[in-house]
Amino acid sequence: MIARAFLACLLALQLGVAPAAAATADECRPKRGTQQLPGAEPWAQKRLDPKRVWPLSTGAGVRVAIIDSGVELNHPQLRLAGRADLTNTGIRDCIGHGTAVAGIIGAVYVEGVPFHGMAPAAQLLSYKQTNTERDGDPGLMVKAIRSAADEGADVINISSATTDFPALRDAVAYALAKDVVIVAAAGNKRAEDGTPIPAYPASYEGVLAVGAAGQSGALSEFSNDKTPVSVLGPGESITSTWPGKAYNLELEGTSYAVPYVAGVVALVRARFPTLDQDQVRRRVIATADLGTGTTTAGMVNPMQAVSAVLPFEPANAPVVAPPPPAPLPPGAVAAVPPVDHAARSLGLIVAASALGLVLLVAVARALVPMGRRRGWRPGRTD
Repeated sequence: MIARAFLACLLALQLGVAPAAAATADECRPKRGTQQLPGAEPWAQKRLDPKRVWPLSTGAGVRVAIIDSGVELNHPQLRLAGRADLTNTGIRDCIGHGTAVAGIIGAVYVEGVPFHGMAPAAQLLSYKQTNTERDGDPGLMVKAIRSAADEGADVINISSATTDFPALRDAVAYALAKDVVIVAAAGNKRAEDGTPIPAYPASYEGVLAVGAAGQSGALSEFSNDKTPVSVLGPGESITSTWPGKAYNLELEGTSYAVPYVAGVVALVRARFPTLDQDQVRRRVIATADLGTGTTTAGMVNPMQAVSAVLPFEPANAPVVAPPPPAPLPPGAVAAVPPVDHAARSLGLIVAASALGLVLLVAVARALVPMGRRRGWRPGRTD
């Protein structure tokens, strides 16, 4: 606990953020969650089945920065390795969004609790960038990206979106150059007239852009298709951790699809520590399930991402899943010849004749000695 507190203070000092007083109860009122979870696993968790991957990777040693609304500190399934408040409104998560994102990435497994995170051993770093339901101050997003990269984050989860501007573009390039995988939401960003427009930083080259999908695996209707989506994550009817040591069972949006993919990235980075951020990003894309619906992007596949054998050499070779074997050329396998009935009949005759000859020889061998002993005279009849 002392080490965590020290790291939290260190993060705050390096970010240039003075410790702020906690928000009052009137100012910080996240929606009420539930203490009761259904007995069955959430569909998204069953679909991706991260527990099957844990014998290979749990995300241990990978640092995942969450740029969001903060993270609930007292939730029994959440462990933070560090935190920083860039909003000067206190470290509490007053809307629940960041707490839900953190749970999807790294909620620890608890016996008897049907919910858990994708990479429960990953180290979670919280950068509070907003204290409202909106996406927050874009300038603070820039500051958080640069700070996370400087603090050695291996993965940055950005579940919010904004427009393109130079400082953001430079911050993303800075983090990518420091070998950080940036996972960002395709969002539901719309222009003033209601038409979809690309969301940033997801639309930048080198960023792993995530769209939302439902149980069918197809792109959700609300997911922005103007952003060049790289991969899909579950984004409908999502369950995750929530402030008040609770859970929310009705989450929806591309912002909740992002942490599923960020969790898979953490699993891959722990499993393949020598891969750079570009190779990790391309690996996650290459191993996704086949796309359906209006997008060619597929649902992220944790097991394939950590176990598939993909070509990474030479370094600039395209990283694609091994192609299916080519069909055999015509004539490679000889056809079964038709039955020759005449030859079959002749064979049966020859076999029968041979058998008859064998029997005749056997009888002769028994009778000839007897005939010689009698001088070939007939036997007595009386």
